Amino acid sequence: MPPIHRLFSLVTCLLFTCTSPAQTLPASKTSSRMAALMNDPEVAEISGLASSRLHADVIWVHNDSFDKPMLYALSTAGKRLANVTIAGVENIDWEDIAAFTLNGKSYLLIADTGDNGGIRQTLQLHIVREPEQLHDQTIHPQWSIRFRWPDGPRDCEAVAVDARRGEILLFGKKRVPADLLSLPLRPHDGVVHAARVVGALAGIAQPNAEDLQRNPVYGRYRSQITAADISPDGRILAVLNYRAAYIYRRRADEDWARAVARPGTELVFPWLAQAEAIGFTSDGKGLWISSERQPTPLLWQAIP
Repeated sequence: MPPIHRLFSLVTCLLFTCTSPAQTLPASKTSSRMAALMNDPEVAEISGLASSRLHADVIWVHNDSFDKPMLYALSTAGKRLANVTIAGVENIDWEDIAAFTLNGKSYLLIADTGDNGGIRQTLQLHIVREPEQLHDQTIHPQWSIRFRWPDGPRDCEAVAVDARRGEILLFGKKRVPADLLSLPLRPHDGVVHAARVVGALAGIAQPNAEDLQRNPVYGRYRSQITAADISPDGRILAVLNYRAAYIYRRRADEDWARAVARPGTELVFPWLAQAEAIGFTSDGKGLWISSERQPTPLLWQAIP
């Protein structure tokens, strides 16, 4: 066995079994595998992930707050392919990224929505064209959306785009149940928009006695929503927290508020130190999941 495969086998053991033996695959018998183990100093705190709509086996990621305003193209084997600087914006607290297609063009939405301290009065979403060539470059936003919450500051680390419905979905992190808010994808320019509360996520398991006993300091945060994505066909929503992923299926005749009012299907993945990034695979049949901590695993999770 080549050395890198021996390393993957060892880390897989540590992540998938040894570290958290109480966590097992759900009854739906979905499978997980580690696709890559990354230790790139440039990509040290992955906080958002989206599959490319233009390039096979490529994902886009970004770091967390106060880093450079930069996106990174990675292969699904964990190799960095390009650094893309976003001109004219700051990374105050980038928390998620979404890929979508609109009018035949591929875009990436960057969510500058983090607010751990509950002090930000306005927040930003930046939409850029997905680069057609994978090399280091600087690009500019096609449009940006300034917005506020309807009822005061809140932390938000999970954002998804439904381009067919012209809608951006945002999820509160710390509220129970996690609330679902909405913004238009192409609002009028030049004003601060107010996000609308449209629903709440049903069926998110809250921390139990085992969670609190295993980690008395951080166990109480296990249910907080840290990332989201919508499948390429626009029919499945995936949300992530520190212990599991949940998928919600939307019927053709309903909106997302109705879809998330039904409990989602829980997908328990192998333990990660700080799971904060999720994105559908380009074919919509699986999920990529990653963590802020290094060395950074990139997990593939099947969808039942």
